[in-house]
This record gives sequence, C-alpha cells and structure tokens, in this order.
Amino acid sequence: MEDKRNEITLFCHFCGCELTAESVCEFDGVQMCRDCLYDRTTVCDCCGDRIWNEDDYGDENICLCESCRDENYTRCDHCDTLLSNDDAYYDDDDVPYCRECYHNHCTGSIHDYSYKPEPIFYGDSSRFFGVELEIDGGGKDKDNADTILDAVNGSSELIYIKSDGSLNEGLEIVTHPMSLDFHKNKMPWIAVADEALRLDYLSHKTSTCGLHIHVNRTTFGQTREAQDDCVSRVLYFVEHHWEELLKFSRRTEYQMNRWAARYGYKDSPREVMDNAKKRGIGRYACVNLTNYETIEFRMFRGTLKINTIIATLELVNIICDMAVKFNDDEISKLSWTDFVLSIPESEYPELIQYLKERRLYVNEPIEDESEEV
Repeated sequence: MEDKRNEITLFCHFCGCELTAESVCEFDGVQMCRDCLYDRTTVCDCCGDRIWNEDDYGDENICLCESCRDENYTRCDHCDTLLSNDDAYYDDDDVPYCRECYHNHCTGSIHDYSYKPEPIFYGDSSRFFGVELEIDGGGKDKDNADTILDAVNGSSELIYIKSDGSLNEGLEIVTHPMSLDFHKNKMPWIAVADEALRLDYLSHKTSTCGLHIHVNRTTFGQTREAQDDCVSRVLYFVEHHWEELLKFSRRTEYQMNRWAARYGYKDSPREVMDNAKKRGIGRYACVNLTNYETIEFRMFRGTLKINTIIATLELVNIICDMAVKFNDDEISKLSWTDFVLSIPESEYPELIQYLKERRLYVNEPIEDESEEV
C-alpha cells in the first residue's frame, strides 16, 4: 500500500489554488499556478527574460527589463516618450529628445528641410503664392530665427523657418500660401528684410541664395489634364523668353544650370511639356513640376530688396494669368515687347519699375534706386 504521509500539498502563492507537480510554476523563488504566472509576469521583448509586471520598464508597445532599458533605451526629456537609442536626438548638453520635441524645442524655430506644416491660407483668392526666401551669412542660429519670427508673425503664423543644406550659414524663410494682394499689402516683408539685414544676413550678395515661388495647381484648373494644359504654356513662356527671364532673375547661366535648369525650347507648349516629363530633371528645374499641389518657380536669385520680391511675385502672377487666358497659338506669338506693354502699370508698379531698372522695359530704362542685398 502506497504511503502518502510524506507528500506535501502545494498551493499557489497568489490565488491559493492547489497545485500538482505537473501544474506548479516557479519564478523568482515563488510557486504559483500558470494563470497567475501569466497575469503577474511578462517577458522582455529585448532579451527574452521573464520579469515581474512591476519591473517592466517599457511602454504599451514594448516590454523591457531594467537592464535592457538602461542599455538600449532612453526617454524624451520633454514628453517622456520611450525611445531606442538609435531614434533619440540629443542637444548640445547631450539631453535626449524625440524627433518632434527636438525640432520644436531644441533647434528653436529652425525646422528640418523636409518640414511641411498644415498650410494656412491668407487672402481672398483662387491663386496663392508660397515664397521660400533663402538668406545666408548670419548663421544657422536659433536665436536669430526666433528674432525674425517674432518680428514678422505677431499673433499669426505667417512664416516659418527651415534649414537648407545648400546654405553655408543661413536660413530659409517660408511663407504660408498668400494671395498676391496679401503679399503686397499685409505680409510684413519690410520686417523680414530689416531683421535679416540687422542680423548680418544677405541674400542677393551671396552665391547660395534663391527666391522660390510656389503657385497652387488648382489655379490652372480642377483636373490634372486642365492643369497640365495651362502649365505647358507657363513652360513655353519661360523657354521662349529665356534670355529676358535670365536677366530678370539676376542669376548667371551657371547658377541656372545648377539650381534651375531649363527644359529646352520646343515649337509648342505641348512639346515643351512632353519634353519636361521625359527629361526627368527633378526639382532643380526652372519650373519644378515634382510637387503634387504646386508648381515652383525656381529661377530667381534671393534678395532682401522689397521691390524685387514684390516685382517677382507680380511677374509670376502675370505669367500664370496668361497661361490661363491665352491659348497655345496666342502664347506662341507673344513677343517680349508685347508682354511688357500689356502690363497695367497702375496694378503692377513694382514690376514696371523693376523691368525698367533691369533694362527690360521698352525704351524706358531708369537707374536702380537702391542696391540689391
């Protein structure tokens, strides 16, 4: 007869259920049932070791033992998000941040080049212009960026600032989309120029800076086909009047080839568009077609002269107007003389003055009243 006097009855340390030799689980010197083991412990996703739930140093997405947390992870100093060491950004004092907090709090107001906030539209129009103005020489300095933003934005976000690898020690000032009227009458371009110059930035007097203007594609039509039809006339105008626009741009041929290459002259707008699509220049084209929502005029050299900024916006607006209103035959027959004589001086005084200064108006050259900066 089997002697059971020396058998010991086992019970779960937590729930008290009776355990058999087959059902008992032991962890960290504690005997328990399988259900309590799974309820009260977990497994480190990094090393695979089992740990008590209260010793889990991970978050809702990952379980971590203390050792793996210390060796491979850290937390954002601002929002406390758990980060792998590979995903952490560090400031000058070696303090870790997540990507968003680093760019929002550590670089001041200088966002990275790929930064694209939700656009804020200013002005009552179906056509909006987003300006990218590069300035250089004063440093990629967050205090300078904050100073410019404070002087321009006030209680609204009119501009934001990005870094740009093509600049030596500079910043890229970007406006939200604005109507031409808003740019001319409400956008504080004077504050932009004054603060930039005061902080020792230049734009025209550098070899690096451009003035780029984005225009919303919907101003050319609601379908992609209608838009491409109008944009083809924009491209044709640029190619047909390349020499005049080169002079207008204040760039050299070398600078154009590097930052705003032409697609090449063809006999009709449609042929220019077809050639542009085939060549695949990318975004470093005179008119960049790679963005889905906008086309980007990249021809123009940077400037901190207000008249030049406004004149450039006015020129782009008129080119867009013609692309919408004229057909292919009309745009192909338009000479530069006909073009400049068609510009209403009362509506576009800055453009007329600039054309005269650059000897691009008809028989009416005037001296430049102020130096480009």
